[in-house]
Amino acid sequence: MNVKFQGKPITLEGHHIEVGEPAPGFNVVDGQLQTISSSELKGKRVYVSVPSLDTGVCDREVRRFNEEATKLNDVKVYTISMDLPFAQARWCGAAGIENVVTLSDYKDRSFGQNFGTYIKELGLLTRAVFVIDENNKVIYVEYCEEVTEEPHYEEILKVLS
Repeated sequence: MNVKFQGKPITLEGHHIEVGEPAPGFNVVDGQLQTISSSELKGKRVYVSVPSLDTGVCDREVRRFNEEATKLNDVKVYTISMDLPFAQARWCGAAGIENVVTLSDYKDRSFGQNFGTYIKELGLLTRAVFVIDENNKVIYVEYCEEVTEEPHYEEILKVLS
């Protein structure tokens, strides 16, 4: 997989996900510093992996998913980054994010490793989107070829409709 950051190749560590496989497990941290296991996340869901909420592209992306989430029936959207939970909560409050749940991979890095999104050179997660169905099967995968560009929203929304 060839992914670039600002035009330069980067190394994504971990297992690269394919459509059709079971979604791997992981542990992340919520805004109250509680560990959340992926086994607690049920139903149809979207995992939005971003480098940092404090960047312009990530800001636009999460705002777009927040808006789209209001139109999705029985779908939960989770944004996962290496940002500390405090920074995530501050950003969500300032941005008025209410329909997307932010989770942090800073502690265990298990999401990054198990979904192949951990950028070795930067210590951040790459921009990627995964749609998981009610049976925990991966039905959509997008690793953005350029980390500084947004994902293909229309393709993701088509899978969710």
